[in-house]
Amino acid sequence: MQANGNANQRIARISAHLNPNYLKMEGSSGLQQVSCRAKGGAPGFKVAILGAAGGIGQPLAMLMKMNPLVSVLHLYDVVNSPGVTADISHMDTGAVVRCFLGQSQLEDALIGMDLVIIPAGVPRKPGMTRDDLFNINAGIVKTLCEGITKCCPNAIVNLISNPVNSTVPIAAEVFKKAGTYDPKRLLGVTMLVVVRANTFVAEVMGLDPREVEVPVVGGHAGVTILPLLSQRESSLLISYNLSTPIQVKPPCSFTPEETDYLTSRIQNGGTEVVEDFLYLFLSCSLLGSAWLYLQRIRISKSWGGIGNTINALDSHIKIPQAYAAVKFADACLRGLRGDASVIQCAFVASQVTELPFFASKVRLGRTGIDEIYPLGPLNEYERVGLEKAKKELAESIQKGVSFIKK
Repeated sequence: MQANGNANQRIARISAHLNPNYLKMEGSSGLQQVSCRAKGGAPGFKVAILGAAGGIGQPLAMLMKMNPLVSVLHLYDVVNSPGVTADISHMDTGAVVRCFLGQSQLEDALIGMDLVIIPAGVPRKPGMTRDDLFNINAGIVKTLCEGITKCCPNAIVNLISNPVNSTVPIAAEVFKKAGTYDPKRLLGVTMLVVVRANTFVAEVMGLDPREVEVPVVGGHAGVTILPLLSQRESSLLISYNLSTPIQVKPPCSFTPEETDYLTSRIQNGGTEVVEDFLYLFLSCSLLGSAWLYLQRIRISKSWGGIGNTINALDSHIKIPQAYAAVKFADACLRGLRGDASVIQCAFVASQVTELPFFASKVRLGRTGIDEIYPLGPLNEYERVGLEKAKKELAESIQKGVSFIKK
């Protein structure tokens, strides 16, 4: 009897581990769900991913499961989260994974979280205007942030859902309405453009990207993305009277042509990826494969033409976004742990410019943002770029604020 009791407890624990709320084990077996905290589970922080079954969410969930700083990982989505949770839970790492499905389980997914990561949203689909996309994603972010205000108002929030230049102001307004707004705890994730900047600059310089740090300021779309390539002079230290200076590395300089090329490529990195996929897709048919040619025609027609084919391809390309999101989330967790000198770029409430939100380097700590760094010296090219960025940013920020206040 004792052996059967232990077996029942293990089965119940597995049930609760995967699906603590909606999966009920009832009947004559007498099995009851128990706490899904795994025996011997690793100490660390509790993290929720909202939108865990999406194109960013799935690889993000896998990479967060691998992070030794995560003890509990909640995976929430309106569809498909049980399958993702079951899959991720098989990984032999310390974090305990729990599934939450649908609006009715949002609050359960958020209770007690230290860090909430939001990649939720929809990609642009055939026939959808940018305003259509904004209204859908803005509504999703609003709903999720309302849950945060109720269940974990002191959590650090990493907002990935596009357009970040508008969704961060939306989140701020939701938190203000609820009386829980703490600007230090709300961060728009712009790490993807920093990752691209480091990689592209490393290619030009012939370096390992891990040895490169490029400050990218402004926002997270088009001309609002401003890489500060000039801040890479020999042995430059920008202290700003902080206890820990920022080292801009490695020493180098760029020609005007290189600066133009790199800035444009960093601003349009997402388009480059989609176009390369489409080029490969079309090249296969030109190399003589009749089958692939017919598939191209069929897919193109079903998606409403080549333009919408690009949009459809774009909706599935999310691996670098997940990598960048995890890199930033890890920085936030190290800050929560109390590590010193955790510095990254993020889109945050700021007084660096006259705009209420702006992306720049920030130092992360136990309560979110400990310090926001000023921009430092800019050359003429960057000053012109900054004015262009601010003009478009102001419109995007106001669009987000107006969405909540309308």
